[in-house]
Amino acid sequence: MQEATLYSAENLVIIKKAYRKMVKSVKAELDKTDKKNIKLAFEVASKAHSKQYRKSGEPYILHPIAVAQICAEEIGLGATAIVSALLHDVVEDTEVTLGEIEEKFGTSVCKIVDGLTKLDNLYATISPQAENFKKVLSSLATDVRIVLIKMADRLHNMRTISSMPPHKQLKIAGETSHVYSPLAHRLGLYNIKSEFQDLCMKIMDPDTFFDIAQKLQETKDSRNNYIEEFINPLTSRLDLVGFPYRITGRPKSIYSIANKIQNKGVEFEEIYDLFAIRIILDVPVKKEKQVCWQVYSIVTDVHKPIPERLKDWITTPKANGYESLHTTVIGPLGRFVEVQVRTERMDEIAERGFAAHWKYKTNTPQPNVFDDWLNSVRELIESPDSDAIEFLDDFSANLFSEGVHVFTPQGDMMVLPNDATGLDFAFSIHSDVGYHCKSIKVNNKLEPLNYKLQNGDQIQIITDRNQKPNKAWLKMVVTGKARSKIRSSMKEEKKKAGEVGKEALMRKLRSKKVSFEENVDMLVKHFEQNSRVELYYEISVGNINLKEIGKFKVEGNKLVKPPKEVIPQVTRRVSKKDPTHDPHAARLKIEGEVASQYEYSLAKCCSPVQGDDVFGYLTATTGLKIHRTNCPNATRLAARYGYRIMKAQWESTSNTDFIAELVITGIDDGPGVIERLTHNISSDQGLNIRSFSIDGLEGKFEGRMKLFVTDKDQLNLAIAALKKLSGVINVTRIK
Repeated sequence: MQEATLYSAENLVIIKKAYRKMVKSVKAELDKTDKKNIKLAFEVASKAHSKQYRKSGEPYILHPIAVAQICAEEIGLGATAIVSALLHDVVEDTEVTLGEIEEKFGTSVCKIVDGLTKLDNLYATISPQAENFKKVLSSLATDVRIVLIKMADRLHNMRTISSMPPHKQLKIAGETSHVYSPLAHRLGLYNIKSEFQDLCMKIMDPDTFFDIAQKLQETKDSRNNYIEEFINPLTSRLDLVGFPYRITGRPKSIYSIANKIQNKGVEFEEIYDLFAIRIILDVPVKKEKQVCWQVYSIVTDVHKPIPERLKDWITTPKANGYESLHTTVIGPLGRFVEVQVRTERMDEIAERGFAAHWKYKTNTPQPNVFDDWLNSVRELIESPDSDAIEFLDDFSANLFSEGVHVFTPQGDMMVLPNDATGLDFAFSIHSDVGYHCKSIKVNNKLEPLNYKLQNGDQIQIITDRNQKPNKAWLKMVVTGKARSKIRSSMKEEKKKAGEVGKEALMRKLRSKKVSFEENVDMLVKHFEQNSRVELYYEISVGNINLKEIGKFKVEGNKLVKPPKEVIPQVTRRVSKKDPTHDPHAARLKIEGEVASQYEYSLAKCCSPVQGDDVFGYLTATTGLKIHRTNCPNATRLAARYGYRIMKAQWESTSNTDFIAELVITGIDDGPGVIERLTHNISSDQGLNIRSFSIDGLEGKFEGRMKLFVTDKDQLNLAIAALKKLSGVINVTRIK
């Protein structure tokens, strides 16, 4: 944000036009008080932000107006949320106080704005971002509108992110991918989730994004013609159903197409179900199920269905409230086409998620699918020992999408995430059941605690009061609730064991004649522990020697030692042992300076090569690591430790060798496969192979090859050459 003079006449015209457009987009009914409050919120925000401009040069007030419009138009929120969206930055960025907000707009708006205001004084914490995420996400248990407005805020920031420097874009995209995108899915905001995924991919993996976008554009006309050819024979049959309907067809998101290419190991041209046909019916709630199945029958009469691809989300909605019938049929030219059948009510819930769900809550026979999940969120929030990073990880684990449907011995159905285990099930029943879970029976057969649940399983938990959680249990569970409860139990055990250490520390501080309470938290940081409990425990087991406290000086009632930097500093020296620092090596710029001034190394998790889009990550112990922007660890690092992300870019080219790893799949036609692959790389392209392994199974092979290449262009040429070889189906670079 930049300081400037008051808005010009030209900008005032733009601002008023944006405000009027936002007001027109409101779908909720507004009374006189609502209209008055929205106008007043606009005036308060305009005055407060009048000297502020965004990085793009736009008047800052356009941002809260845009956020309010997303809340109204794309999520369907009402007047209170719109007022709060207009005011969401005033307390954080201007002189306006929460007291003034409450006085003018009431308690509800004040609480929402407070929930959207970042915490101050977080520079001494391990992860300021995680602390702020925890504050916002915690509001799910009290007022979900806070999170929905935050989603709208993040969506507008992502849509206008191009004005930010690349490393800041990466940080924001990492946060979005790690937290906001799965949260949007969990709240049923399908369109917002898809847009988040595409925008993040555009930043973190631009090559793949623009390649698919270009191919979609090139095939747009042929796709539209195909959709029309597919729909034509259906319309006359659908007219006989007797209810209004509409049919839409649109391509899948770029992110989902890229996912399919990577997971299936196929090329873009080999994906037939690039688009989904949606049949939306205007039907009374009581007849929804009957008419949807009737339409499904018509579709499968006209086009041959693939039975195993039928998904009935009407009888059993998804955990986020999503309802629809999905099937895949074989359309003209033998292509696979996904067809979705739903009603207008189901479509609104699918498109606008949580807000639409509550709108229809009194009309639908379905139970409130969010209650169980919100209860589990409350349990995470109320966990007294959970630090911000643990909370973020546990919360992310709770953002599951499609899950498994299992049953209690009494026949009650429960939905847990894919890969959930018997131990997850035990904790989902009740914390005490989880704590004391000794064994499980699945369909009356004894199974281990880490048994992965399958649809239709009936689970019985056998408990023992002497059973207690242990560290190994953390590897057996996937749900946030189970992880949080196991950690809490282990911390409680550590707390008991640490009583001896606490007493020893108290004696030591008494001998130094200083206050225990005024010094213990400083010692927690000095000994690099996460909490007092950890400190006491480490003292009790002998891992921390209290003699070190003797080196501290005493001033007044406090121990004094030079404060230790929380954020590690870059070491400005050249390591002669690391080949990446050879004067002839490829040169990087870190934060605009020549990277040879820093001690850095290339991350082994993603093995960047010259020409890749990269960023620097400042580790706590091993110095600066250079990662690719599409590294699988990038989202986690950016979400947790965005303040350690550093701008990095290749400054010049050289003949330095980098290691890149490829996965090659194809048809196994005998011993000649290995010779063809290695000859192509070594002889035809003149590249050195560091390692090569190959496995064959039932006529198919998968090979893994590590190559020495000088840059990304050389690597892409190698991939293209391998793809042309006889029998090779696909070649991908390991991310």
